Amino acid sequence: MNDQYILAIETSCDETAAAIIRNGTEIVSNIVASQIDSQKRFGGVVPEVASRHHVEQITIVIEEALEKANMQPSDLTAVAVTEGPGLVGALLIGINAAKAFAFAHGLPLIPVHHIAGHIYANALVEPMEFPLLALVVSGGHTELVLMKEHGSFEVIGETRDDAAGEAYDKVARVLNMPYPGGPHIDRLAQEAKEGIDFPRAWLEENSYDFSFSGLKSAVINYKHNMDQRGEEIDPQKVAKGFQDSVVEVLTTKTLRAAREFNVKQVIAAGGVSANKGLRTSLEQVFEKEQIPFIVPPLKLCTDNAAMIGAAASYMYVAGVRGDLAMNGLPGKELKSWI
Repeated sequence: MNDQYILAIETSCDETAAAIIRNGTEIVSNIVASQIDSQKRFGGVVPEVASRHHVEQITIVIEEALEKANMQPSDLTAVAVTEGPGLVGALLIGINAAKAFAFAHGLPLIPVHHIAGHIYANALVEPMEFPLLALVVSGGHTELVLMKEHGSFEVIGETRDDAAGEAYDKVARVLNMPYPGGPHIDRLAQEAKEGIDFPRAWLEENSYDFSFSGLKSAVINYKHNMDQRGEEIDPQKVAKGFQDSVVEVLTTKTLRAAREFNVKQVIAAGGVSANKGLRTSLEQVFEKEQIPFIVPPLKLCTDNAAMIGAAASYMYVAGVRGDLAMNGLPGKELKSWI
């Protein structure tokens, strides 16, 4: 059987990315143009600025991905692109580039869900074993997803308000830390010897849903109270207290779900899975539980096109195809493709 090569494009937020993936498991090239330096002066992602950067970078990253792989368009099997969710303006840049490329070179087009991409980043590390449980933690998403086979997604828990990554960024802003705030809070939490005791939101019994807005409010109220008393806060203690709360809830609910559904593998995905505190907690818990735990290397946790190509490889085999009427779907739900 001939090798399958997929050119993948990702522009759902503030990274312009292109990659070429062989047979769904091997990265041939993976190019990411980040906008962090431009966006951090605004304290977050400005959609209009993100779209303009994508327009400037999209052709460059596609050409660089082909060049680094030493490949021509005629060597490719298909073109894959993130269809959603994400910022609609940003999504449209990648989708239109993918449609133009696919049309020009007579290649099939594969529409990929951004969260499916994050989950399939793990396929670039180790083979996926089913049933598996995926904890997806990013700036816009916090979900527990049960997979019984390739392309089968059952969301058993999701955030009811702020995603974990969103809460990290908002708390970082309260502590006067630059965007993105997650890595700064993680670093401070690692340095702290003790943390402030902030609440844990468990919600109703047996729920796998998450809620972080109350925790975020507790941190803000603590800061306001200290300010009113004229007392300085200790950023390390606040960071550790906040992170301990997030990590305990995420780890406990993931463990409970892994036991209930008797999974063979647990995987972490999304930008917040790069967090050292969370990675360490999950690794320790599942080593003790004797359930294999996988988390991608740091470069595959944040948004990239390699993960989109990995998911698209399995979609291609399953016969999933898009067409030139494809549009950006900012609120696209994660649904099974089988």
